[in-house]
This record gives sequence, structure tokens and C-alpha cells, in this order.
Amino acid sequence: MTAQDTPADLPFFVYGTLRPGRCNHDRLLRGRTVAEVPATWPGAVLYEGPGYPYAVAEAGGGVRGELITVAPGAYGPVLAALDALEEYRPGDPRNLYERIPCEVRVDGGGTARAWVYVAAERLARRLRVTGTVVPGGDWTG
Repeated sequence: MTAQDTPADLPFFVYGTLRPGRCNHDRLLRGRTVAEVPATWPGAVLYEGPGYPYAVAEAGGGVRGELITVAPGAYGPVLAALDALEEYRPGDPRNLYERIPCEVRVDGGGTARAWVYVAAERLARRLRVTGTVVPGGDWTG
């Protein structure tokens, strides 16, 4: 399934500078959400990056973050702002991040489908070989 095949109004799973209390959350999400719930994406591993982390979809890990539900009426502008922040352009081979759907476990029980920005495949291949895994999958940068 690709980003183009998935309903656009999914919540977002964030694990780096978009988490509550971080610089990009304050700048792009504050006041534009209706829920921010701790969650884990078990289908990924988190790698250190230059100033920010990269999640890589792969078994055997777990990335900690928050499930962010955007307020009605703010979804389009938030989606555009997050895509711009991550420099994500659908189908562009120069992307460092791709936006994909994932299944996260919400603290307290249950699961949710969400958008997540992950390392693009060419970068993910390099990280798997030479990257530094973030211990416990929880970035505190």
C-alpha cells in the first residue's frame, strides 16, 4: 500500500522533533491537534541522524512516540506543513523521508493506523549497515 492508496485523514505517528514539547511540534502542531497519545510502532527500528532520528521499517524493534490526531479543518494545512518539513514529495527519488501508513500500539491498549515519516529506502539501506540504533527506540535528542 502506498501513500496514494491510503485515506488522507489518518493520524500521525511522530517520534522525533514533532513530539509534544519539541521544537517542530510547537511550531507546526501546537493548537492544531485534538489528541496526543503515547504509542509504539513495533514494526520499526530507530537510528540516530544528524540532529534528528530516522525510523526504518523492519522487524525486531520498536519505536516510541506519540499518535497525533489533527483537529478537524486543520488536516490539509498540517499535512502540507509536515510534508514540507520532511521534504517529502510523492515519488521523488531524492526524498530522505517517505510518508507511509503503519500500525501502532497505543499505550493503554488498542492499535491505530497512522502516517509515519520513515527513512527513504536508499537511506534505510545505508542505516541498516552503518547506522547507530537508538537504544530502546526512544529519541530524546
